[in-house]
Amino acid sequence: MANIDQIKAAFSERGQLSSNIKDFRPRSEQLEMAEAVGKAIENKGVLVVEAGTGTGKTFAYLTPALLSKKKTIVSTGSKNLQDQLFKRDLPTIQKALNYSGKIALLKGRANYLCLERLDQVIAQGVLGDKSVLVDLSKVRKWNNATKTGDLSECVELAEDSPILPQLTSTTESCLGSDCPNYGDCYVAAARKRALAADLVVVNHHLFCADMAVKENGFGELIPNAEVIIFDEAHQLPDIASQYFGQSITSRQLFDLCKDINIVYRTEIKDMPQLGVASDHLLKMVQDFRLLLGEGNNRGNWREWLVKPDVQKGFKVLQEKLDFIADVVKLALGRSQTLDSIFERISALKAQLVRLSDTSVTGYCYWFETFNRQFGLHITPLTVSDKFGEQMNNHESAWIFTSATLEVGGSFNHFRQRLGIRATDEKVLQSPFNYPEQALLCVPRYLPGSNQNHTMTKLAEMLLPVIEANKGRCFVLCTSYFMMKGFAEYFREHSGLSILLQGETSKTKLLEQFVSEEHSVLVATSSFWEGIDVRGDALSLVIIDKLPFTSPDEPLLKARVEDCQLQGGNPFNDIQIPEAVIALKQGVGRLIRDVTDSGAVIICDSRLVTRPYGETFLKSLPNAKRTRDLNKVVEFLKSIQQNRT
Repeated sequence: MANIDQIKAAFSERGQLSSNIKDFRPRSEQLEMAEAVGKAIENKGVLVVEAGTGTGKTFAYLTPALLSKKKTIVSTGSKNLQDQLFKRDLPTIQKALNYSGKIALLKGRANYLCLERLDQVIAQGVLGDKSVLVDLSKVRKWNNATKTGDLSECVELAEDSPILPQLTSTTESCLGSDCPNYGDCYVAAARKRALAADLVVVNHHLFCADMAVKENGFGELIPNAEVIIFDEAHQLPDIASQYFGQSITSRQLFDLCKDINIVYRTEIKDMPQLGVASDHLLKMVQDFRLLLGEGNNRGNWREWLVKPDVQKGFKVLQEKLDFIADVVKLALGRSQTLDSIFERISALKAQLVRLSDTSVTGYCYWFETFNRQFGLHITPLTVSDKFGEQMNNHESAWIFTSATLEVGGSFNHFRQRLGIRATDEKVLQSPFNYPEQALLCVPRYLPGSNQNHTMTKLAEMLLPVIEANKGRCFVLCTSYFMMKGFAEYFREHSGLSILLQGETSKTKLLEQFVSEEHSVLVATSSFWEGIDVRGDALSLVIIDKLPFTSPDEPLLKARVEDCQLQGGNPFNDIQIPEAVIALKQGVGRLIRDVTDSGAVIICDSRLVTRPYGETFLKSLPNAKRTRDLNKVVEFLKSIQQNRT
C-alpha cells in the first residue's frame, strides 16, 4: 500500500526521483498534488486538481499510482500525449522507482493495421491514385518488422494518407474470432496485453467507448481498474457526450457497400443482385451527401429533415438499405462475412429509424459534412447522469487533472458536466514567475469587430510587433476566415516565414516553426492546446478574440435552449466557462519552462469593457499587464537583449 511517507520519500531532495532522473528538481506544488493523489488512491476517493503549467503533473500522478501497485488506467486527451506518456514519462519513472509491474498501451482499433483488410487490398487493388499504391508498399514493408501493428509507428506514412481507412477495421466490419487472421490480430493482441497489465494507458475516446460498451468484448477493462486517472480532463465532457449518443456516417455506408461487393466477387459469385444492390446504395449515399450543402458544415438535423428534398432523400436511403437487407437475407448461412454484414445492416436500419424521429427531447440532432463525407448524430445534452452513475457504481479512485479546469476560482462547471459529486479539490498555481516572465496586453484602439476591415486593420496593428520580435510568434485565431486573412496579409507585407495550418501536417509545421528562426505560425483551434514549444523559438502569442463557440454551432445551440428551459442563464452557465477554459489553453502555449519569457496579446476589448471580462482575467496567470503595444515591443526587445 503506497502511503504518504513513501510518496514524500520518492519526491525528496535525495529520493528515488532526484537520484535517478537527470535534472529532476523537487517542487512543492508537485509534492502537494502527489500526496492528494496518494490519499485519493488509498481512500478510493474522487480528486479534481488543476495543476498550472510547470507543476509536473504527470510525475505527480504516475508516482503514487505505481507505488500503490494497484490496477490503474491512465486516460489522456490525445494519441500524441498517450505516446509521450508511454514512451517517455512512464519508462523514466518506472526505472527510477524500480517498478516491476506490467505496462501496456491501448488505442482504438482505427490505429492498428487490420491483416484481413491488408489481404483484401492486396487481392482487390487499392482505391485511389498512384501515391496510394506507394503508401501500400510502405505499409507492407513496415508490417514485416512491426510487433504492435500501431500505424503511427510507420513513420514514412503521412498522418492523413488515404490508404489508412482501407487498412483498418471498424467495430462493424471486424469478424472477431471468426477472422482467418485472428491468431495474428494486432487489435486482439493489444487488448490481451492491456487486460494483463497493471497499468494501461488509453485515451478519452477509447475510455468512453468502453464505458458506453460500444466495443463488445472490451467492456472488461474498466471493471478491473482500482485507480482511474484522467489527464487533460477538460476535454472529457465533450468526448463522453459523443459516445453516449448515436451516429451514422457515410464511411459506415461506403464500407458496407465495399464489403458486400468483395463477398459477391470472391465468395457468392452466383448472386449478381448483391453487386447491383450495393451499387444502388452507394449511389444514393453520394446523392444524399449533396442534399446537405457544400463544403465543411455543421447544421441542425431537426431543421433540415423538414425540408421536402432532404426528407425524400432520407426515405430513399432507408428504402435502399431495406432492399439490400432483403437481398442479403437470401444468402444467409453461405458466408460468415455476409452473416456479419446482415447484422451491420440491421443496426444501421435501427439508427436511421432513430434519426427519423427528432421529437425525443434531451438530445441534440445534428449533422456534419466534410468533403464528400457526412455524419448524422444524436448527442445527449448532458452526460452527468450517465457518467456520474458509472462513477457511483464503480468503486475505485477517480482522479481528474488538467492545467485548465477551474473558472473564476470554481470547479462547478466541470463537476456539473460530468455529474461528479463528493470530491477533494485543489488548484495548484504554476511555479513559474509570471510577473517577471510574461506580459499580457489587451491593446487600446482595437477596430470594432463588426467592421468590414477588422482583419486588415488588426493585421496592420500587429505586424510591427511581430516584426520587432523577429517572428517567434503564434497567431491563434477563432475562425478560418481570420486565419487565412492574417496569413495572406503577413505574407504580402513581411519577409518573415509565415506558416499556415493545413498547408502541411501538424507535426511538420511545428518542426518548421522551431527550425526556421524567424517564423510566424497562423492557426486555429487545433493549435490552442497540447502544443509544447520551449525556449527562444516562441516568445509572442497573439489571440484574435475571446474563443466563444459560434452561437450557430448545433450542439451549443441545443444546450443553450435546454439551459433556458430549466431556468438557467446559458451565457453565464455554459458559454463563459467554456470560453475561459479555451482561452486559458491558448495563453498556456507561451510559458512552458522556467527560462521561457514573452508576451500575450489578446485583441478583444471585451476583456476590459464588459463585466464578465473580470472572470477571464481572474482565470489567467498573474502576468504584468498593459494596454500599450509599444510597451510590448519594449518588453520583447529587453528579452532579446537578456538572451544575447
